[in-house]
Amino acid sequence: MTTAARAGTTARRATVITAAACAAVLGAALPSSAINTYNAAPAPERTEVGSLVVQYDHDEDATTPDRVRWVCSGTMIDGDTFLTAAHCTTDWPENVKFGVSLDQDVQAALDQAAEDHPGDPDTAFATVAVPGTEHNHPGYPGPAADTRDISVVEVPAAAMKARWDFTPATLPTAGQLDDLGAQGLNATDFLVAGYGTQEAQNGPGGHTHPGGGVRMKAPLTYNALNKAWLRLSMTAPQGNGGACYGDSGGPNFARIDGTLTLVGTTITGDTPCKATNVTYRLDTPGARDFLAPFVTLP
Repeated sequence: MTTAARAGTTARRATVITAAACAAVLGAALPSSAINTYNAAPAPERTEVGSLVVQYDHDEDATTPDRVRWVCSGTMIDGDTFLTAAHCTTDWPENVKFGVSLDQDVQAALDQAAEDHPGDPDTAFATVAVPGTEHNHPGYPGPAADTRDISVVEVPAAAMKARWDFTPATLPTAGQLDDLGAQGLNATDFLVAGYGTQEAQNGPGGHTHPGGGVRMKAPLTYNALNKAWLRLSMTAPQGNGGACYGDSGGPNFARIDGTLTLVGTTITGDTPCKATNVTYRLDTPGARDFLAPFVTLP
């Protein structure tokens, strides 16, 4: 599932990639970040996983936001709260609008909306996504040890319920990954989901990251745990898939005591999207303090 991280620079450091850069990549090569092709599968059953859709000014006339794109992934963590990454919701033009789509194929929905409503980005945006209000971590961007790269988009619960059936993700308890320990983490099944592009492909003109815009999933295995970060292995020989450009903000689940628990969000990884997915932990004091005003924490 090389669909995970969003549009990137030379090192797929999604943490430092601006939303505008992501939008540029999406416009040039289709949505950034998708689950890679190896050991990956469509994820229509992951109804809580969605895409971040933006409407923003592209032609620089500063009057009407004229471009509608999906740029990142994310997860509904209650009826009106969509969890994503702060680098997905910062550095946009002032008139940007954010929305959430839970469509399985958001790219197809965007293409259809553009065809049905040519020259009418307001209607196209409303057709594809439920508009919302973003809230970024006030400490973003923080130091490398904890970049505080976390954001939520609050959306009207009634509007979401009217358009999609979904069950919000289960969040971890405080310090749940620490409590598992290295042995427990090594024995845990992990799953990444998102809308991102595929792993790097060689072709005329160099590497490209095709695909994106369709909700996918792939298995992962444990690599390392730090104060703010959970690193997961995406190496194919071990039966793993992984995340890539456009999967940023998307969920990384762990099956703990039989429950699929949202333990981290995709932030960054390696450039070709084949080795490691670096995810922001959700069981830490910092993440929980940020989320507490928006959701009821376990």
